[in-house]
Amino acid sequence: MNPALRWLRSFYPAPLAIGRGELWLSSLGVGLGLLCTDWLSRHVLGTSSVWFIAPMGASAVLLFAVPASPLAQPWSIVGGNVLSALIGVACHQWLGSTGLAAAVAGTGAVAAMFALRCLHPPGGAVALTAVLGGPAIHELGFGFALWPVAADSAVMLLLALLFNNAMGRSYPHHGVARSRPHDTRDPLPTQRVGHTKEDLDAALASFGELLDIDRDDLEEIMTRAQMHAQRRHWNGVRCQDIMSRDVVSVGPGDSVDEAWARLAHHKIKALPVVDAEQHLVGIVSLHDFFIGQSAPAPSRVPRMNTARRVEDIMTRKVRTARPEQAIADLVRGFSDGGLHHMPVLDAQDRLVGMVTQSDLVAALFMTPAGPAVGPP
Repeated sequence: MNPALRWLRSFYPAPLAIGRGELWLSSLGVGLGLLCTDWLSRHVLGTSSVWFIAPMGASAVLLFAVPASPLAQPWSIVGGNVLSALIGVACHQWLGSTGLAAAVAGTGAVAAMFALRCLHPPGGAVALTAVLGGPAIHELGFGFALWPVAADSAVMLLLALLFNNAMGRSYPHHGVARSRPHDTRDPLPTQRVGHTKEDLDAALASFGELLDIDRDDLEEIMTRAQMHAQRRHWNGVRCQDIMSRDVVSVGPGDSVDEAWARLAHHKIKALPVVDAEQHLVGIVSLHDFFIGQSAPAPSRVPRMNTARRVEDIMTRKVRTARPEQAIADLVRGFSDGGLHHMPVLDAQDRLVGMVTQSDLVAALFMTPAGPAVGPP
């Protein structure tokens, strides 16, 4: 492609990976955030004061439309806006309402936000407002950083916390929580191959410029992309192809002794618990036969549970799969989630099979390798 044409095409907006529901949610959040901030600021500060400033509109876009951005986190909005206001006021008092003052204020605000790790793009507008906002702003002096900048920022932040969390968003944003089932420092199994955190840091640094994405988020994106690629590759292998069908099970009313005897006889480590219609009601594994596993004192030695019925010791919350489900969907639960067994249920939630770590390893090893199937 001609370099000039390639350069012109770079102006064409890239598509946004956002659903329609999230689009309307973001727009609603911005509107509610601005409306409530204006109302609260007006009633607290009074109509005789400058209670609302235009840069809050830009802050609202970040907090409600892209709350996962590192530029939209609590310290960014409060620290970035207040710091920029202080620098803007200082520049106005030093250089007056001039273009030079505006330029110095913008430069100083960005440099200070970088240094204090509170980069917030609306901070640049706050600094300019302090310089060019007119007599009403200038009369406030350094108080402008407190009223209205800090007040508006705090109210907007409070609304963002309430709105985003009420809508099921993670705010303040943090990377995906990764449980460590064995409570050791080892990386999770899916993190022991492929890229490392050091690789991601080096890749981000290689751009030589700030990218608006958190390292943990980038790591999660890459992991999910790898999982999607593997899912395409193994999409033809289903749970029904690898599961055990002659599943040894127990009933909730069976004795603990009977359950233990079945585990020992069949040399297995878990038994699904089913009712008379073969509906799954729980699972009992080796550690369920002992008490004291979760004792605060790690030195406490577990002892045999004195309960007499399976329903008294079984785990009732069980992760399950469907016969037609691709085995790629199970990998992360078995590798990072610490699962060892996964019952397979039919459409009527009746037990029809069991997939174990051994089944999954055998399937991944024995299935002939081939090129990944591309998207349709």
